[in-house]
Amino acid sequence: MAQRQNGARLVFPIDLKKKPCEQKLPLHNRWHPDIPPVADVVAGELFRVEMMDFSGGRITQEFSAEDIKHAESLTLLMLVIPVDVKKQPWEQNPPLHNRWHPEIPPVAEVKAGEFFRTEMVDWTGGSVRDDESAMDIKTIDLSCVHHLSGPIRVVDEDGVPAKAGDLLVVEICNLGPLPGDEWGYTATFDRENGGGFLTDHFPCATKAIWYFEGIFAYSPHIPGVRFPGLTHPGIVGTAPSMELLEIWNERERDVEENGHKTLPLCKVLHSRPLANLPSSTGCMLGKIKEGTPEWEKMAEEAARTIPGRENGGNCDIKNLSRGAKVYLPVFVEGANLSTGDMHFSQGDGEVSFCGAIEMSGFLELKCDIIRGGMKEYLTPMGPTPLHVNPIFEIGPVEPRFSEWLVFEGISVDESGKQHYLDATVAYKRAVLNAIDYISKFGYSKEQVYLLLSCCPCEGRISGIVDSPNAVATLAIPIAIFDQDIRPKSSKVPMGPRIVRTPDVLKCSYDGNLPITKNLSAGK
Repeated sequence: MAQRQNGARLVFPIDLKKKPCEQKLPLHNRWHPDIPPVADVVAGELFRVEMMDFSGGRITQEFSAEDIKHAESLTLLMLVIPVDVKKQPWEQNPPLHNRWHPEIPPVAEVKAGEFFRTEMVDWTGGSVRDDESAMDIKTIDLSCVHHLSGPIRVVDEDGVPAKAGDLLVVEICNLGPLPGDEWGYTATFDRENGGGFLTDHFPCATKAIWYFEGIFAYSPHIPGVRFPGLTHPGIVGTAPSMELLEIWNERERDVEENGHKTLPLCKVLHSRPLANLPSSTGCMLGKIKEGTPEWEKMAEEAARTIPGRENGGNCDIKNLSRGAKVYLPVFVEGANLSTGDMHFSQGDGEVSFCGAIEMSGFLELKCDIIRGGMKEYLTPMGPTPLHVNPIFEIGPVEPRFSEWLVFEGISVDESGKQHYLDATVAYKRAVLNAIDYISKFGYSKEQVYLLLSCCPCEGRISGIVDSPNAVATLAIPIAIFDQDIRPKSSKVPMGPRIVRTPDVLKCSYDGNLPITKNLSAGK
């Protein structure tokens, strides 16, 4: 399969340093049938047109009497963290990090109210390639993820840094893929190297490549599907204090060491390990040089970035797009904000683990500081004042869908065993029900699994009080398909199709762990 070139073809460039009459391709300011075309495009081709402002550059940024009425709209964007996707993560300047620790030094400083831009590599640091193999997924080194940009020290307008106990307000003004790198991927990890929500059903490493056409995404590996992305960062978080870091490590170590024996859910969900504990393997600590005594000490303490925690972190909230705000607790001086794990689109739950449309990208942000905001607005849910959680304000921009097909799940597992009000078991059932149903319309189950992980589907806990069953639902927008997937009394004009090709990229599973089979489901 031929690879598509990233990005749109530029058919009409503009040089803002030149006057309208000096442009390489001539402009026009009248309508007439005999004005000759200046470029050709082919139907279906993705292309780009650049334009001057309506005045042709006559309105300037100078504070003259003529232009003074525009002074309040002047906005200067400061790039605080650039990345080069052609370089390895350890070659980036400023350096990246992939752990949480209070002593990772900030690489930049911004003031409250300042408009700034930070760029990010994809969460694997470029380990996944735009090619026709899933071997990079099967053999990926997960000790290195996530690659984060930051930390960024935040101070107020007087230069006084954010303090422990404050709230850091992070407003997402704009975001998107990095220019020239407009592609992404969705994948499932091998069961014995990462796994996923349904790894006992889908143990093989798989991969689908997605290409972007403005706000839309399509994949040659999941044909017949196209949808607008709700682009967002998977990770926005502040640095923990040393006390909070110790709380994390203690409770997560207990789960990893004892959870197999004590947690009933381990018999239904099979992703391992149960917690990713601190490890020096693959550790990146920003400006702290590897191999130094300081690095050795911090690497054994620093928390992995895999789960979301009290500091925000890897929350994977798909609606944190343009106009959204995050109210993050501050645990250290300066807050030390970090971002990463950019997603072009994601379904609720990101069920395949590598399950959004993962990409490199940028964020354009503004920050504010609410002094003493933790005590005023956040209620601790635990034994210390540190046991708090962020607040998220969803932005006004998102795709609009009017028709949905909704799949229900209850807290009864595939063996028929009843669980007591377990929303996780119920959601697993809802996802499995959706996969089996949509596979009737010409898709492999691997294709549907990846699709439900990255398309704008809506997951809900619909019932959590009616013993013994929790009820979870998964709503899928019908419009993303090129066929009507609703049940019909007649198969005319459209019913279930033969399997659509090509399929997702796939590797073999070479382990010997048992695979869960639903004996009553479709083949």
